[in-house]
Amino acid sequence: MKIILETPRLIIREFMLADAEDVLYFNLPAEVTKYTGDADLCKIVEDAKSIIENVWLKQYTEVGFARWAVVLKTTEKVIGFCGFKNEPRINGVDLGYRFHPDYWGQGIATEATQACIEYARKHMDVKTIYGTAMSENKASSHILKKLGMHYVRKHQQYNHTFDCYQMDLR
Repeated sequence: MKIILETPRLIIREFMLADAEDVLYFNLPAEVTKYTGDADLCKIVEDAKSIIENVWLKQYTEVGFARWAVVLKTTEKVIGFCGFKNEPRINGVDLGYRFHPDYWGQGIATEATQACIEYARKHMDVKTIYGTAMSENKASSHILKKLGMHYVRKHQQYNHTFDCYQMDLR
């Protein structure tokens, strides 16, 4: 297990196959995937294992980064993900986050994303990052703006319209 960084409340680390039940836990609630465009992709533990193995672990090896597990220090439970992925649809590096609803409204998404941005500035060869949110997802758009990102364009993905935000790291 590779720890990427820590914040006062969180450990942000690479995913491992043993996290499959937690990945399922934070993806199952309908309100979590309502605005992601990938609802129903993680419905059983085998789906979660497949995502970990065929997406995140593969990207750690091939690209050097991917979404990371966000672990709440007080419980040592994976409560969601945060981090980056190389995203061909926007031709850039996307900052993304997803958390179980039990952890919404507590500043965790902001804490995790701010820490990831600082990590990228210091340790990654990335000049610009992007964040996307469905136009209807006001809470996520608010977080992206709060991070200092600015709106650049709309794009279509999964038959939905997404707002794309951008931030220069250098």
